[in-house]
Amino acid sequence: MCGIVGYVGPQSALAVVVEGLRRLEYRGYDSAGVAVVADGAVVTAKKAGKIGNLDAELAAHPLPVTGTGIGHTRWATHGGPTDANAHPHVSFNGRVAVVHNGIIENFVVLRDELEADGISMTSQTDTEIVAHLLGREVALGVELPSAMRAVCHRLHGAFTLVAVDAEDPSRVVAARRNSPLVVGVGQGENFVASDVAAFIEHTREAIELGQDQVVTITADTVEVTDFDGHPTKVRPFHVDWDLTAAEKGGYDWFMRKEIFEQPKAVADTLLGRYDADGALTLDEIRISAAELRRIDKIVIIACGTAFYSGLVAKYAIEHWTRIPCEVELASEFRYRDPIVGPTTLVVAISQSGETADTLMAIRHAREQRARVLAICNTNGSTIPRESDAVIYTHAGPEIGVASTKGFLTQLVACYLLGLYLAQVRGTKFGDEIALVMEELAAVPAAISGLLTEMDPVLKLAADFADERVVLFLGRHVGYPVALEGALKLKELAYIHAEGFAAGELKHGPIALIEDDLPVFVVVPPQGRDMLHDKVVSNIQEIRARGARTIVLAEADDHEVDAFADVLIRLPKVSTLLQPLVATVPLQVFACELATRKGHDVDQPRNLAKSVTVE
Repeated sequence: MCGIVGYVGPQSALAVVVEGLRRLEYRGYDSAGVAVVADGAVVTAKKAGKIGNLDAELAAHPLPVTGTGIGHTRWATHGGPTDANAHPHVSFNGRVAVVHNGIIENFVVLRDELEADGISMTSQTDTEIVAHLLGREVALGVELPSAMRAVCHRLHGAFTLVAVDAEDPSRVVAARRNSPLVVGVGQGENFVASDVAAFIEHTREAIELGQDQVVTITADTVEVTDFDGHPTKVRPFHVDWDLTAAEKGGYDWFMRKEIFEQPKAVADTLLGRYDADGALTLDEIRISAAELRRIDKIVIIACGTAFYSGLVAKYAIEHWTRIPCEVELASEFRYRDPIVGPTTLVVAISQSGETADTLMAIRHAREQRARVLAICNTNGSTIPRESDAVIYTHAGPEIGVASTKGFLTQLVACYLLGLYLAQVRGTKFGDEIALVMEELAAVPAAISGLLTEMDPVLKLAADFADERVVLFLGRHVGYPVALEGALKLKELAYIHAEGFAAGELKHGPIALIEDDLPVFVVVPPQGRDMLHDKVVSNIQEIRARGARTIVLAEADDHEVDAFADVLIRLPKVSTLLQPLVATVPLQVFACELATRKGHDVDQPRNLAKSVTVE
């Protein structure tokens, strides 16, 4: 959630840190602040609201020019979004400044201890106690890296911590547990950040940090230890996208840019999926074919949009492999005592690879000896590192909080997983798998063509700008599409939107239908005659009760023409792949409707891109 940047080097630390924070704005935040080390002191500036408020504060009260600094954009957990609660927090003796992502679960006990020691709190945050604990350690003559390790041993919860010491301007010290942190390695300068986007302007060389590690950076060195001070091995990696990939490129919103990047993102996710023998392969696989053949249950865990991609995956995986497949909200998974074991494959879907609920769920699954496969867009993130196999989606950076290309590439990865399992288990012949792959290869062109025909969708958004309720209906894989369409309107337009399985219409939701209520209906391809005809009947039922029907149907389906108030034509694809095209107009509609309402499309209120606390 929170954005974190730390820098040591020859440049102005303030300039580097503030610019880094701007590149992390997509994560969602409600206050921002910076600290620099200069002339034996830590100097801070912080303001509630957007970075523009911090800019104004810095213009009125400039900070010294120095080469060491840290910065933070906060998404409030403990204490509201106020100037006092904004990070950085400074220790009682003024020596240490700290920024923090995550939650310190035992902060009340530690706060009481500090107050009993005569230290007063100036904020409502859990972070402030870390600053005071570090300040107490360094006051005893302990160097900051050792102080950080000692304090981390006392903390319970999930956290990334980054700190500087007024009496040691040569270094920044950071620690992580269950929260993202990455090191950027430059020439004569080094960085720490919660996301590589923060330093991509300066370097594309990075180091991933493991669980319970402390890193100390100077301008020329990077030292990593565990919490006990033992040196640890690290894995360097190269960031394969550059600064231009994170810029808007002429679009009004990152989200709109990312919608139009989907043909390339889907194509990139399909690249390199065959080995030298022409068989499908995954990015990283540490599960033997024999183990996969013993799998008797698959459990997909995910949150939000990723959860809906998992619902689509269930249809495809069960159809192609005949393995029972469950889909669960990661936030609920470990709290219901799930039945998983050595013959269970748990599939974790997370765009960031740092989603806290999903991370805790896979750790629980591994404790039960289940094998874990990750579907993720972020190389080097925690969930892939802690999994037995990985399929990376190659969507590139997704800046908009509401996922678009992240969702479509997750769908592609789920299809690849289903086909891979079918190959290993022998439930589909090689030529059958090749036919599906050929159809997947044609999808990017289909999406490109669809995106050139969005004028009716844009007009629809203009017409519906004052609507307060919108419903979505679908069947089979169209049901998760309906759920995703509704979620996008909730996230972006702040209106009540619900997705329903069309077959459930007469079991209650039809009571919501009234005159002029907009209802989007995803119609299955005509190849599935039974479902197609049933959904057409649903359209007639809601239209007879006064609803306005917005029908998404494939290009040559004319049976729906008479029953659609607005008709959105989709490229012709097979049923299981239809979500790859049916979702796109709903993304465009939500983006345009939010724009018409004057909302910040890229940073919706109360939301964060990556949810890194439970």
